[in-house]
Amino acid sequence: MPRISLSRRLRRTPFSDGVEAAGVKAYTVYNRMLLPTVFESVEADYRHLKSHVQVWDVSCERQVELRGPDAGRLMQMLTPRDLRGMLPGQCYYVPIVDETGGMLNDPVAVKLSDDRWWISIADSDLLLWVKGVANGYRLDVLVDEPDVSPLAVQGPKADDLMARLFGDRVRDVRFFKFDMFQFEGRDLAVARSGYSKQGGFEIYVEGSNIGMPLWNALFAEGEDLNVRAGCPNLIERIEGGLLSYGNDMTDDNTPHECGLGKFCNTHTAIGCVGRDALLRVAKEGPVQQIRPIEIEGGAVPPCDRPWPVFAGGRQVGQVTSAAWSPDFGTNVSIGMLRLSHWDAGTEIEVETSDGMRRATVQGKFWI
Repeated sequence: MPRISLSRRLRRTPFSDGVEAAGVKAYTVYNRMLLPTVFESVEADYRHLKSHVQVWDVSCERQVELRGPDAGRLMQMLTPRDLRGMLPGQCYYVPIVDETGGMLNDPVAVKLSDDRWWISIADSDLLLWVKGVANGYRLDVLVDEPDVSPLAVQGPKADDLMARLFGDRVRDVRFFKFDMFQFEGRDLAVARSGYSKQGGFEIYVEGSNIGMPLWNALFAEGEDLNVRAGCPNLIERIEGGLLSYGNDMTDDNTPHECGLGKFCNTHTAIGCVGRDALLRVAKEGPVQQIRPIEIEGGAVPPCDRPWPVFAGGRQVGQVTSAAWSPDFGTNVSIGMLRLSHWDAGTEIEVETSDGMRRATVQGKFWI
């Protein structure tokens, strides 16, 4: 089996020692960092995530920091979501678009203060785009990547584990909000967010030197909660309709095609560089859109490339993520379908890597 040769271009994280000690079995490369993908097995990790609590090294969610008098103006230029009512202490899911309205990223924006923001990014070179916009418009703002590495605590027992380490006040943090908590004399932003539907938190660890002390403290506090190292789980994210930038959507797609129209306040988000293009899209409506698709038969193989979707002998879309769901007893998937075939109940065929399968468009995601 070919292997990836490691170098300093493929960065370790502040938690890599803990991840390796926990028996990680597979990684992917994400923002030039190692992102664990499997510990015991995809299905075993899925079962544990839904029942207990996991600690995830998601340092690969790099931060783009905006700091200075024009930080808020720059943040609004990047997204069609209206940020005027956003207060410090809030996190917003924000589509980031280019001048054509194409998706460049789908990060979480963290507003630390009026003149300081973090953009917690998916896998792309967003830092370069943000620097270009700031420079091109001669904004009074510093754009950089700070030494901040998110650590996620996810699962139904996440509140109990976090309260043991940070105190019961952490239970009061509301969804997509954050507050500051101390660990070893360091103030850390703790947000109720994460890349799962099981609930939990993301700790923005500012300073690599406290990464492993925090990791070890969580495991020490959670031993009786059956805490384990984990990672974003393919099955669970598809069940919940959590999109993967670079897999389910690219810069060829607009937010409306990705089902993110509710995050586009195009008429009021004045200043967004892709606003004019998105106004046209909003008026005309998308001709294709992401949909949940149930694929019949036994467990599908890994979706290592887009699978064409057919109806009546012609291609009407593609499936980009798929997995067997033990809880629902079927193959769950995410696909981009044309307007003519995206209604719930529409029967289609998916050309998987092991042959053609019958499939049905669903009205909503499974969880």
